This record gives sequence, structure tokens and C-alpha cells, in this order.
Amino acid sequence: MTNKKLSWKDLSLNDFRVYFFSLFKSFIPKQKIKNFDQLENFIQTKSAWVSQVTLYSYLKTRMGTRYVLHFDNDEFMKSVNVAKWNIYAVALQDLTFFTFSYLKVNFNFSEENMAKEIFFKILDDETTNGMPTNIIKEAKKNFDERFRLVNWEQHNQDLPFNQSALALYKWAPIAEELKTLDRKIVLNSVILKWEIIKKEFIERIQF
Repeated sequence: MTNKKLSWKDLSLNDFRVYFFSLFKSFIPKQKIKNFDQLENFIQTKSAWVSQVTLYSYLKTRMGTRYVLHFDNDEFMKSVNVAKWNIYAVALQDLTFFTFSYLKVNFNFSEENMAKEIFFKILDDETTNGMPTNIIKEAKKNFDERFRLVNWEQHNQDLPFNQSALALYKWAPIAEELKTLDRKIVLNSVILKWEIIKKEFIERIQF
């Protein structure tokens, strides 16, 4: 098997499709979320949007006019791809825990094991999109650890998206000395994006 060199088109075509399609859909009346299939789709698409838009926006902000030129660098491309999947894995966890905690508090929902079933199914489906198996394995392990400790009745009000904000800070392929300067801005950028998703979820959920 030959090694195909990654290019910015290979890496970001689907990523930006998710991003721009999400923007387009913002002008379309939202359907209510009434079942687990719709909830799974919401968790997957919104986690992808948050992780991708925050990562690429941060890279573009830091690199300025040289942004596109970096995508000719194969090593950089590999770093971006690794960052993308790791951030997405944590974003999925955060949104899954938030939504099921919200259902517990506001709809008296008690089937928390469905959170694990949905999360694992999303990850398994992502293998067809090239998500590395080692990242999937680690994400499932981390989810199980968080699942054992989560307080379902409080989690949705207890900084539920901090982990994905920290994941962007950790995985973004930016020099550490620059990331240190950007820490507050990076973390806030993720939290602000999640506020949009939280508002949409609360408006659409109808279990």
C-alpha cells in the first residue's frame, strides 16, 4: 500500500462541509428532538461543528496570512488531523453528558446507560470517516471513567464543557509559548460556541 500525502483539501473538505452546512441550517427552522436517533444526530453534528470551527479558527488567527501555506507541510497536516480527532472525541463526551444530565433534571429521564450506547455508536460509525482506532479506544476508556463519576442531577449546570475547551488548548498544533499567552481566549472561544449549542438543544428537545 502506498502512503498518500495529506493535503489541506484531503483533511478539511469534509470538515468545512460540516461547518458551512451547519451555518446554512441555522436559517432553516429546527426540528424538535423527540427520539434517540435525533438526539444521536444532534450530538454528533454539533460536536463536530464546535471542535472543527474552534480548531480551524484558532489556527487561522495564529497563523494569519500564512494559514494556507502551512497545509503544504505534511508533518503539520498530521498534527492537525490528530488534533481534530482528539478534540472531537472530548467534545462528543461533553455534549453527551450535558444532554443526558439535562434530560435527567428536566424530563425525569433515568436511562443514563443510553448515553454510553449513543456515544459508543457515534465513535464506531466514525471509523468510516477515518477516525483513528487508538483515539476511539482512548475516548471510550475516558468516557467510562467519567461515566462512573458523573452526577447526572448537577452536571449540566457544573461547567459541562470545560474538558473540550481544555482539549483544544492541549491539542492545537501551536507553539506552547504562544498557547500559554492565548489560554484564556482559547478556552472562552470554545465555551461561547457551546453556549450556542446549549441554547439550541433546550429549544429543540421534546422527549
